[in-house]
Formats: sequence, C-alpha cells, structure tokens
Amino acid sequence: MAPEPIAHVSALVTYPVKGCAGVPLSDSEVTSAGLAHDRTFMVVDDSGTFRSQRKDPRMARIVPEIDADASRLTLRTGGTEPLELKTASDGPRLDVTVHGNPFQGVDQGDEAAAWLTGVFGSSSRLVRVPEDHRRETTGLTTGTAGFADGHAAVVGSLSSLDLLNEHILATGGEPVPMARFRPNVVVSGWPEAHTEDRVRRVRLGTAELGYAKVCIRCAVTTVDQETGRKRGPEPLRALAGYRRADDGGVAFCSKFAVTVPGTVSVGDPLEVTEWAEPEQGLTAALP
Repeated sequence: MAPEPIAHVSALVTYPVKGCAGVPLSDSEVTSAGLAHDRTFMVVDDSGTFRSQRKDPRMARIVPEIDADASRLTLRTGGTEPLELKTASDGPRLDVTVHGNPFQGVDQGDEAAAWLTGVFGSSSRLVRVPEDHRRETTGLTTGTAGFADGHAAVVGSLSSLDLLNEHILATGGEPVPMARFRPNVVVSGWPEAHTEDRVRRVRLGTAELGYAKVCIRCAVTTVDQETGRKRGPEPLRALAGYRRADDGGVAFCSKFAVTVPGTVSVGDPLEVTEWAEPEQGLTAALP
C-alpha cells in the first residue's frame, strides 16, 4: 500500500446559489448534501430549467451572503441595488430540472423574481431545495445533494492545478486560478497531481467523504469568476492534451459523497482511509 502523503484543507467554498459566486469559509458544517447551504438555492427560467454560467457567465458576478440558518439571503452584483430576502423553506413549489433530472423547488417570491429578471433581462425565479428533497447521487459511492450538478462535494488539489498551469504556460497561455473549477474543498500537501482521483475514503475534520467519480469539465471553466466573462480556450485546451476521457470530455477534480456528516475547518489534516488499487488510473476512474 502506498504511504499516505501529508495533506491539509487549504480552502473551503460553498455556493449558496447554484451558478453564482462562491463564499469562502474558514469552517463549515458538512451535511449529507455537502458543505452548509451548498447549492441550496437555484435560479430557473420560465421552463424551470436552471440558469448556468454555460449560457449566463455573468452569474459569476452575483455574490451571495447567507445567514447561518439560511433564513436571510442577500444577492449583490455591480450596478444594481442588492436583493435582501427573507427566505422561505415552505410554500408554493415549482417543477424544476437539473440536467434533465426533475425536482421541485420552493419558490422564493416575486421580489426575488423581479430582481433576477432585471439582472438577466428575461424571466427568472429563485427556488430553494425543499425540506423533503430526496435525491440519490451516483458513482462509486452514492449519496445525496441539493441542486448541485451531481454530487455533494467537489475536491481538487493544488498539485493538480500546478501541473495544469505548467501545461498552459508551455503553450504560451496564462495560468488559471482554482476558482475556475468551483471546488468545495481544496487540498494542499499532496505532491502528486490528481491524487484526489485515487482517494476512495477520506476523513477531514469530523466528516468523512467517499469517492464517486472524476469531474468532467465544461465551458464554465473558461469563465473568469471575477469578471463574469469568458476568457478563451483555457483550461479546456490544455486538459484535452493530457486528461482526456474515453468519451472525449476532460477531467479535473473529483466528486465525493458525504458518508459521515460532521464539521471541517481550513487547516484540518486529511486522513485517507482507503486508496484505489494501483491499476485504477484515470480511465478506470471515469464514469
């Protein structure tokens, strides 16, 4: 068995509103659905389909603030008066979809809808994950999630980012920050890039995660998370050179399910309690 590298939690980020800016945390509760309030809210169009940076990159400039109990949510974006909202955990529901998967969301009212419609220039509403939300996520370890694309937590390592940026710099491009990949947990201290792909069970703080699958990346990674504008082909072009999946997609970071809820803080050590077999490389890890 390979010796376990020393690793720590370098950063924690939650995304209260799917597709909008992340909120850095010094510590967090880890629920069965991930970091506290992660993807608890979602913006949808008239059809109930979620809005995404894939089509609306300016979502990156909508900065949320949320109370510890999620009873109040504030949204800010440049040039617009902020939305200060008392959230509703129960009430009228809308049929919504996330990548074709049907769910329901608790509508957050006309004030939120009007604010978001003004920002996007087309009809939009804000919904919240219902208390009776039931969702089973797939992969090697199953679990649950809120309105995330597919899993409770995305984990990436700084060593993986370093290797990626070496590839980008080698072709004359500009390095990208980890924010492009919108991870929940950033890990420092693993000397080998993409160690997160080989982890199968890991303890961080008092919480435990189980590996589900690698994360196949999309055009959101080309969006500058500070300006809300697309910045060209990187990092997808570089990843296509050395992290290509059998189906033609590219992989960066890994997705995890929560197996034991708890709490986690920046600086906490990571204890890997189970590793993949040596022959389980990128191809074997892909869905």
